Amino acid sequence: MSSVSDGDADGNGPAILAEGLRKEYGDVVAVAGLDLAVESGAVYGFLGPNGSGKTTTMRMLTTLARPTSGTARVAGVPVDDRESVIGRVGYLPERPPVFEELTGRENLRYVAAVQDVPRAAARERIDDYLDRFGLADAADRRVEGYSTGMRKKLGLVVAILHRPRVVLLDEPTSGLDPRAARTVKDLITELADRQVTIFLSTHILSVVDELADEVGVLSDGRLVTEGSPERLKSRAERGEDATLEDVFLQVTEDHAAEQGKAGIDGAETGTEAGDGRGVRR
Repeated sequence: MSSVSDGDADGNGPAILAEGLRKEYGDVVAVAGLDLAVESGAVYGFLGPNGSGKTTTMRMLTTLARPTSGTARVAGVPVDDRESVIGRVGYLPERPPVFEELTGRENLRYVAAVQDVPRAAARERIDDYLDRFGLADAADRRVEGYSTGMRKKLGLVVAILHRPRVVLLDEPTSGLDPRAARTVKDLITELADRQVTIFLSTHILSVVDELADEVGVLSDGRLVTEGSPERLKSRAERGEDATLEDVFLQVTEDHAAEQGKAGIDGAETGTEAGDGRGVRR
């Protein structure tokens, strides 16, 4: 990917910019030199098989994991400036981090206080989102009694309550009934219309096909293809009949085959596939 000028805190340039972003856990390379640029107000679909490095990437972009090397900026702020990033970013992990012993409303009040949301605005937003996501009747019950879907909806409100400029969502519609999933998708569209950048990771490819402006596919910690859903589908082997699922399967299988060949060639030269380092035995 070509180099892109740094985004800034006034919204100019990419909302998310990663250059050579790498994360290692011991001998395991989770993310291998990721270059990524997501424009402000875009919905970016981030796809990949399990274990491809998607969650690790999102954790680095939200300051929850420190990169081994490389750089990243979110909303114009380097990810090593944790306090500034947290104020500009919202994150919904696959398992929302909510306080079990608190009620739904208490969870949201706590988040609003931590994020310095003015009290009157917090009260208005909390009531609005609780009603919108069908949580009003359960708002004053402890979260320990919430279903998986209720926790997911509460976690999404936590992510957007402070009106961040960038929102990263990991499986935002999983565990939701069709009506709730529609509410989430409508919200994503509304946020993007307000120039909020959405970084969306999900295995439900129809959601990405419907919402995403750009799609990137990660495999073995590397970005193996990128483009609009329409462009990627037009390049697939099935041509005009291709779905995003066809694209996903084709590019990940092609990458696996290339890595397998590189591994065989590397074994003859004593280097690791795609890495240039000695093979760990």
